[in-house]
Amino acid sequence: MKAHELRKKTIAELEARLEDEKQALQDMRFNRAIAGQLENPARVSMTRKEIARIHTIITEKQQESAD
Repeated sequence: MKAHELRKKTIAELEARLEDEKQALQDMRFNRAIAGQLENPARVSMTRKEIARIHTIITEKQQESAD
């Protein structure tokens, strides 16, 4: 999801999305450990970047509300 799309969401929606992405990353890491390889190994990197993007936007929104 693009950053401008994420900025339209509320903090609660972002936190829910963050938990979903973290769970997906955990599942991918588990599958890689068990099976030895993934169908799409680049998805791990994309998921990590998505998690970082969500964290950044949550922090931005919290700082905006604090001002």
